[in-house]
Amino acid sequence: MSEVKFVDTTLRDGQASLWAENMRTGMMLAVAERIDNAGFQAIELIASSHIKKCVRELKEDPFERIRLVADKIRKTPLRAIGAERISAFELTPDSVVELWFERLVANGIKQLRISDPANDPAGWRKSISRAKRNGLGTVLNLIFSVSPKHTDEYYRRKAGEAAALKPDYICLKDPGGLLTPERTAALIRVIQEQASGFPIELHVHCTTGLGPLCALEAVKLGVQVIDTSVPPLANASSNPSIFNVAQNVRALGYSPVIDEQELGSVARDLTVFAKQEEMPLGAPVEYDYSQYVHQVPGGMISNFHHQLRNLGLIHLLPKILEEAVQVRADLGYPIMVTPFSQFVGSQAAINVIKGERYGQVTDQVIQYASGLWGEEAASEVDPNIKDKLLSGPRAKEFASWVPPQPTLEEVRDKFGGSSVNDDQLLMYYVVGKDDVDALRDVGAPKEYISARTPLLMLLQQLTRRECSQIYIQTKGMTLALERKAAVPR
Repeated sequence: MSEVKFVDTTLRDGQASLWAENMRTGMMLAVAERIDNAGFQAIELIASSHIKKCVRELKEDPFERIRLVADKIRKTPLRAIGAERISAFELTPDSVVELWFERLVANGIKQLRISDPANDPAGWRKSISRAKRNGLGTVLNLIFSVSPKHTDEYYRRKAGEAAALKPDYICLKDPGGLLTPERTAALIRVIQEQASGFPIELHVHCTTGLGPLCALEAVKLGVQVIDTSVPPLANASSNPSIFNVAQNVRALGYSPVIDEQELGSVARDLTVFAKQEEMPLGAPVEYDYSQYVHQVPGGMISNFHHQLRNLGLIHLLPKILEEAVQVRADLGYPIMVTPFSQFVGSQAAINVIKGERYGQVTDQVIQYASGLWGEEAASEVDPNIKDKLLSGPRAKEFASWVPPQPTLEEVRDKFGGSSVNDDQLLMYYVVGKDDVDALRDVGAPKEYISARTPLLMLLQQLTRRECSQIYIQTKGMTLALERKAAVPR
């Protein structure tokens, strides 16, 4: 009986897709050991995009998060996802990218899933070389998209280029949930033909409802590693549920290498945490053809909801998704994955909110049209749109601009010199000094109580309420708590 193995995405893509990266370190620590004991091939924990969210909004240190989780997860390799930048909207100096890779390893990461937003072999080559130099296992993403240029021949060529770089795994990655079972079968065969002997991993989202079916189609063709998440951080715009995929591959006659019983209590705890923090619960969705039209990834849709609701503009979301279709076509059909999906989505949002197409243009879209994110990508921008994008004064500034490549010492001097440690330096670079320094006044990560200790959970909930006395009586036990008034000094 053939084995099927799994990578857990709960703590990374699951919470990014459904909770807009708002999962707290304490939640991860409460379930980490049980996820570790479940038998996953790897556990994805962090992406560079988490740095800003952790520091600025959650008031947590992302590197401390890695260390604390690594102390709980000792059997299963921890994985990060990354590329030749640590900020989605900026071109990152080589010295800073090198430090990011080094600090991932130093804090407990063992593997890196590598992406280039344009499936560019030059970007892949740099990242694989860095990763191997730093002792990281390598998983190379071959990113799926739907457009006139993303044909079978395109993926045949890219699969051959990926194999030539000799990563440990090649991962067919579908960030927008766009794969169908038929397309999955066709592309798996293409990858197997061009990358014979390389183990293949599948990373799909459930945005159109087809993710679990695509996973089964891949398994039937010999793919042995499937990325899954633990409910309630599975389904919807996230990855398939580990329980659903394991059950179905078993029904097909395969042997899923996973301890579902161990993960049952994880699902229960995550559901409790979600209700405590008023986070959404992932659920299977009906087929949604509109996803093939706008192609906005699940994590980005989650962030759109979060940000637009905070601005009181959630009613504009349908118009922004519609505008994203046109912006993507204008830019020559970039793959809707970080950072290009943010370029398209941000520009679409500005066009809708301002009520004028390209009346205000982001620096990143100007850079894209100027060729700073790749000459091939710039050559595919609609000529009329390109003229408009490059006619303003800001575009003229970029015409002769060369992205700076400061040494690490020069970057460190900018933020305080030798007194700044490496983790601080990366946070300073991505987030800014004031927000990082504010973490000094923040205590340890908030603790979350497991549902396996119901009395502690009950007390935690009760003590949040405005009451002066709590009295609990059960058979064989009486507990009385009283809130005393503060004694004046």
